[in-house]
Order: sequence, then C-alpha cells, then structure tokens
Amino acid sequence: MATNKHAMIRYQALDKCFRNKYRYYYMEDLIEACNNAVYELTGVTPNIKRRQIYNDINYMESPEGWDAPIDRIKDGKRVYYRYHTDFSINERPMTDKEIDMLTQAIAVLNRFKGLPQFDWMETMLTNLEDKFNLRGNRDSVIGFEQNLDYMGANFLSDIFLAITNQQVIRLKYHTFKGVDKDWVLHPYYIKGYNNRWFLFGLNNDVASQIINIPLDRIISFEQVNIPYIKNTSIDFNEYFDDVVGVTIPNGAQVEKVVLQFEKERFPYVVSKPLHGSMKILDRDNGIVELSVIPNKELESLIFSFGDQVEVIKPLWFRSRIQEKVANLTKKYSTCAQ
Repeated sequence: MATNKHAMIRYQALDKCFRNKYRYYYMEDLIEACNNAVYELTGVTPNIKRRQIYNDINYMESPEGWDAPIDRIKDGKRVYYRYHTDFSINERPMTDKEIDMLTQAIAVLNRFKGLPQFDWMETMLTNLEDKFNLRGNRDSVIGFEQNLDYMGANFLSDIFLAITNQQVIRLKYHTFKGVDKDWVLHPYYIKGYNNRWFLFGLNNDVASQIINIPLDRIISFEQVNIPYIKNTSIDFNEYFDDVVGVTIPNGAQVEKVVLQFEKERFPYVVSKPLHGSMKILDRDNGIVELSVIPNKELESLIFSFGDQVEVIKPLWFRSRIQEKVANLTKKYSTCAQ
C-alpha cells in the first residue's frame, strides 16, 4: 500500500466519487474532491496534482489495492470516471497487512486514552477493535512515554478544534518568569516535544510574527470573532527540520555544530542520532557534525550527556556551553567533602 500519509484519505474520496451514479467526475473534479477531503480531515491545505490521482487510480485497480472496477467513459474530448458495478473499497475484506497496520494505528491512538477531553477515544477504539475483530490479545506489548499529569493537556482538544475550524483565539499566558500576557492568536499547528505540547500561530498584533506557546503556560483562552488569517508561508512538515526541539531563534542561521563524544558514549549516539542531519566525521575519535540552528533544546541535549561530550565548533556556541559549565562548577564548589 502507498506510504503517503494522505493516501487513505484520497482513496476514500475517490471511492465516494466513483460510487456516485448521479454525477460525472472528470479529472479536475477528482482532484478537487481529494484536496477537500485532505483539508477537512487534517487541516492541511494540499496541492494534489493530476499525476497523483492517476497513480491512486492505478493502485486502486491493482491486486495490491482493491482490484477496483473503474471505468473511463468518454464524454466528447473529456473523460469521467466511475465504477461499472456496485463496488466500494470499504466492502472488501481487509488483508492481513491492513489488519496489522490498523492494529499498529490503534496502539498509537491508545496513547491518548486517559487524557482530559479524550474520553471519546475509549469508545472509538473499542468499536474499531470489535468491528475488525482485533480484541484477541488484550495485554499491552508496547509502551509509549507520556505524561498524563501534564498541565496543558486539558487545552489540547479545544485548541486542536480551533485550528481545524480556523478560529481566532484570545489566550492568557503566564511565562516562567512570572509575566502575564494577553495575546490574540491565529492558531496553525501543535507540536509535541519532550512530553510537552507547543502551539504555533500568528500573533495578531505583530505582522508576520509566528509565536511558540507551551500549552502548560496557558491560563485560559476564548474565541475571538475576527477574520482568520490563513497560514500561507510556513510548511510545518519542514519547519522544524533545522532544529532540535521546537525553538527557532529570530534571525538565527543553520550552523555546523561539531561534537566529540567519549568512546563509551559514541555507539549510543550512532545508534540514536541527535538530529537527522548528523554525520560522522571521525569514528575513531567519536566526532560528529550537526547542521542545525543552535537553540536551548540543543543546549539541554548536550548537557544530558554530562562530561561525555565536548562542543568543538562553532566557537561562540562552545563559549556559551563553557560559561554554563563554569556556573555549574561554581554552584557545586561549596559542596561538603
């Protein structure tokens, strides 16, 4: 089955079009239907091309797909598409591979059970397991890290709905420094990192300023009845490619960050790269290079390795780490011997 994350949404949209005997669906109609379906279900504005729809149709007709009986019917110089029998991809029994994929998806969704405002997830998952006879093994065989006591979890569902419904919100926010802020925000995206959730959106009071707000610092929020400004400039699927975590300092640029690890720590770093850009420069001496924007999350990651890592480059970043190490040394210098 195709691995594109929106593939199943497109197949369902096409299936609905092909089953409709009362309307002609030409290629441009199929493209529009798929674009609308992806947007309605994900909040992402896609740009599906004609070639993608051709590929989807070919897959649906293939034995790997559903052996779908799709007719191409000429209408003058144009062609419309429909099933030539009463067919639907939803009526075909699921394959073993599809059952495995669904089982894995349910395991992931189970992470949300128990979170505030996700009580409906329990019923939905139970119905899925019953419908597809997936209730055989009730013992958990995989564990996911999660924080059920996370303070911002109670806002997650409502903010998600605000994004999908393109609703402007006014939120009250309390910083870690004790400062209260009142912002009007056009919400765009929620990202999870290190067991916390972060909201990204356009600050209504500052043109073009995308702000990042941890959900656990939000005190309250409400809807605001002003026109919603759509996100047309940022692809959040790629927005975080150049950073560790979620913080992108204003005006910062990607730099080559060179780190040297102790011999006993280096295999761990190789098995679990610190960032997608990581390259091994010198395996014998444990030296790697990251192409990233240095930020506070990168600093925290470096400190998590304690004395088993050394920042080599850039020099300004090495100096920053050195200064913090000096402050730590000062704090611990008074410890009783």
